[in-house]
Amino acid sequence: MYQLVGTIIQQGLGLPVPGPVIGLVLALAWFLKFGPPSEDLRQTAQGLLKYLGLLFVPAGVGIVNEFGALRENAVAILVAIAVSTTLGLLVTGVTMQWFLSRREAKPHA
Repeated sequence: MYQLVGTIIQQGLGLPVPGPVIGLVLALAWFLKFGPPSEDLRQTAQGLLKYLGLLFVPAGVGIVNEFGALRENAVAILVAIAVSTTLGLLVTGVTMQWFLSRREAKPHA
């Protein structure tokens, strides 16, 4: 439900953020405002989590089907993964340091 609403918002407003991410933020806001999910929802989620592995089958089939293309572009793919991972870690570290410096700069009551 939240993913659908997030996608509608994303497409309606032309936002550069994926709809599922917007939906996740909406779900977080809901749970922060109204409390944790009910026990019924927890049980339903636990039941669905048993079959989570099935969601990886299409990705595995895609890898097998496109193995030749992956092999041809292996260097470019590995470089892209390494660079994006490094940049992600650097941005996360800098952001964390920035938040910590702001927190330490505030006078404690």
